[in-house]
Amino acid sequence: MKLTQSLRPRAEMDQNQLDRETFSCLFCLDLLKDPVTIPCGHSYCMKCIKNFWDGEDQNGIHSCPQCRETFTPRPVLKKNTMLAALVEQLKKTGLQAAPADLCYAGPEDVACDFCSGRKRRATKSCLFCLASYCEKHLQPHYDSAAFKKHKLVEPSRNLQENICSLHNEVMKMFCRTDQKSICVLCLMDEHKGHDTVTAAAERTERQRELEVRRENIQQRIQDREKDVKLLQQELEAINRSADKTVEDSEKIFTQLIRLIQKRSSDVKQQIRSQQETEGSRVKELQEKLEQEITELKRKDAELKQLSDTEDHSQFLHNYPSLSALSESTSSSIKIRPLSCFEDVTAAVSELRDQLQDILRDAWTNISLRLTEVEVSLSEPEPEPGPEPKSRAGFLRYSCKITLDPNTAHSQLLLSEGNRKVTLMNQPQSYSSHPDRFTVWFQVLSRESLTGRCYWEVERSGGGSVAVAYKNISREGRGNECRFGYNDKSWALDCSQSKFGHNNIWTYFSGPGSSRLGVYLDHRAGILSFYSVYETMTLLHRVQTTFTQPLHVGVYGSAEFFKAK
Repeated sequence: MKLTQSLRPRAEMDQNQLDRETFSCLFCLDLLKDPVTIPCGHSYCMKCIKNFWDGEDQNGIHSCPQCRETFTPRPVLKKNTMLAALVEQLKKTGLQAAPADLCYAGPEDVACDFCSGRKRRATKSCLFCLASYCEKHLQPHYDSAAFKKHKLVEPSRNLQENICSLHNEVMKMFCRTDQKSICVLCLMDEHKGHDTVTAAAERTERQRELEVRRENIQQRIQDREKDVKLLQQELEAINRSADKTVEDSEKIFTQLIRLIQKRSSDVKQQIRSQQETEGSRVKELQEKLEQEITELKRKDAELKQLSDTEDHSQFLHNYPSLSALSESTSSSIKIRPLSCFEDVTAAVSELRDQLQDILRDAWTNISLRLTEVEVSLSEPEPEPGPEPKSRAGFLRYSCKITLDPNTAHSQLLLSEGNRKVTLMNQPQSYSSHPDRFTVWFQVLSRESLTGRCYWEVERSGGGSVAVAYKNISREGRGNECRFGYNDKSWALDCSQSKFGHNNIWTYFSGPGSSRLGVYLDHRAGILSFYSVYETMTLLHRVQTTFTQPLHVGVYGSAEFFKAK
């Protein structure tokens, strides 16, 4: 009785498996959908067989995928209603498509080596048998003691790679001398006397190495994940700081604009008030003059009337009184020239110029602060290396230099893609810009330089080649604006063969070539100038500490070249 009960589930499972096979489509491996039966008697999903026939070579001949029987012409497909009803009934009883481990092998699957006809998908491969098994044919490996020592792995297509090509034996050994897998017979042949171990022993050794490597990788993953979290936190902090700074800056600039608008309103109000006062005074004087003119006209009319009198006695009688009246009322009014507020306009213009100067200096400071905002990876920077010994070594650090038109003095002409500067006799048509040098014939590069850099420049006549901080002063003829004369610049004066920084100058032997090579190691604080000809001759080297990114500077005419 117990035996019957234990066998019943297995029999029911086999029956379900048989039903799945019977009512499954060869193509989709699912229960039949809109089943059709073709003339040879095999059944398929209508869509699956149509797609199959549509893909066949169109010679008017169509075949059955299972029995390969051919049909001419293409059969007309009609739904098998009886089979469809049976499939629907089976679905209602809970029967579904075959589970994945019971399905047939597809093109990308490993097939069972022991299935006859249509092969099922393998669930395991045996390294001892060098064969792959479906669930049905794998069962003896679980049930029989004869298979206990066999090694089962995930299905593999490469089992034949475990067979020795010379002796057709399973390769269970490993030759450490030649670093390859071998069979037992190889020990007696070409690998005799070599350092050999079992494949299992070598695997154990390699497995330990693999675990160490995995631990290192996992540790690096953890470290990098921490770095990512730190960078994410840094990014959030940057965003918060930037948003708050933008908000605060907008408030400050709004207050500044309101203050300027208030001062503008005050000036306007005072001008209008003074306008009204001066206007009243002018009108008062005008009315007084008009009264005087009226009085004079009246007197003139009386004099004319007296002058026209024909009676001599009457004329002489009235004349004294008129003359006395004329003399007692005669007067003149002098009006001083009006000032039409030109002084106010000049004062406002002076205020504008002062604000421009303040804003320019403030903007330079703001820009400098912005360039100091930097985020770097947690990896340490490489240690500074030795200075190259040859031009080829310097060229490894070659960088492209372009000049910034906004910094160029008005008499400097930039050309060749802003890589050539020429001193002209007449000013160029540059727009006004706070970064422009106003007195000295100087220009700075667009690029800011850090790290290790090298560039070459062809000088024309005299002039200087320099490096400078971005916040070097631009306006005026003072030393604070001139390359080499302040603590913000380092300059090689080619015309006088001298090098200067902070107005301290060192003379050197004149260069033998018009082309100069400049090497900068920002972190090491090294700045070197070379004369470039057939060989490189050191002109001057300075060792210092750079606290900001540097910009290339030129005084006079020069041309930058792509070092190659």
